[in-house]
Amino acid sequence: MDSIMCRECDVDDFEKELSGKDSGDVQRVHADPERVEQGLAKLVLTLIELLRRLMEKQALRRIERGSLTEEEIERVGLTLMKLEEKMEELKRAFGLEGEELNLNLGPLGDLL
Repeated sequence: MDSIMCRECDVDDFEKELSGKDSGDVQRVHADPERVEQGLAKLVLTLIELLRRLMEKQALRRIERGSLTEEEIERVGLTLMKLEEKMEELKRAFGLEGEELNLNLGPLGDLL
């Protein structure tokens, strides 16, 4: 019987927690369209930056192995430079700094 009453207490506490009755500082979602846009831009640019760095490392490995022709090396270099320039342009447009694109993955460390 005690375990049933305790479960009811737990359910009541859970309901209060969900409804925010016990909490003097109720957290609310602030739906500011400008911040949502910037947050989405930050996420997308972070993913693009991660992919750009992976492509750059892969290109360097292929260059070191000698598996790219001079023409391919030139093309990859120009592509990566243009991508980096576009990233800088987009960061400026959304008011973001390079370090803001880094995500902390907890025990795994930083993403970038």
